[in-house]
Amino acid sequence: MSTLVSHSHSHSHSHSDSHPHVHGTRQETEQAAVDIEGPEKYGELLFRLLKGALAEKKILNPDELRTGVEKAEKLGQNLEGPRLVARSWVDPSFRELLLKDASKAVESLGMVAQNSTAATVLTAVENTPDVHNLVVCTLCSCYPRSILGLSPSWYRSRSYRSRAIREPRAVLAEFGTILPKDVKVEVHDSTADLRYIVIPMRPKGTSGWSEDDLAKLVSRNSMIGVTPASEPQT
Repeated sequence: MSTLVSHSHSHSHSHSDSHPHVHGTRQETEQAAVDIEGPEKYGELLFRLLKGALAEKKILNPDELRTGVEKAEKLGQNLEGPRLVARSWVDPSFRELLLKDASKAVESLGMVAQNSTAATVLTAVENTPDVHNLVVCTLCSCYPRSILGLSPSWYRSRSYRSRAIREPRAVLAEFGTILPKDVKVEVHDSTADLRYIVIPMRPKGTSGWSEDDLAKLVSRNSMIGVTPASEPQT
């Protein structure tokens, strides 16, 4: 089963008063939680050992680490990406600037185009009726976090990274995006110093909409290129 296919499960639990809960001791409850979680994964072990080594050598203290994690978790929460796309839909001059110099366009809206960890160049590519763009990073998981927030797990997966280049239409289909045969698919491979954002086509039926309302139609996935922007609700 492909790692690109997501499944949603909904469980409903009801409890009758005639069958009261029986709570174990604290030790039993904690052990049950450990059993459910399973053994420590390699990545978790590596992170714990690295964190300990950095703290021991006084390179990084727990407060600095916590601050860094909190900062990373807040990336994209101001909807920087959707705001960029919405502005490009309503302002032809901004759209032209975004496609010519995305970093300059981003900065004109008071946003930051570069990731905090490295100097990067942001490039915007536009979907049209004839061309559909898809973004991937085949080497690792390079991604414009300052604009789109944290990258999804499937973007970092080996399956997506290899198949997006080899069979992009099949990958798109797994996200529900079926393109006509005459539409060209262009795949953009991100690097350590070059990141991409896809400008999806503006949905029909949105004439006269405000930027705020248009931004609500723009998802992270549409700016990676695996799905189009959402259709307006009727």
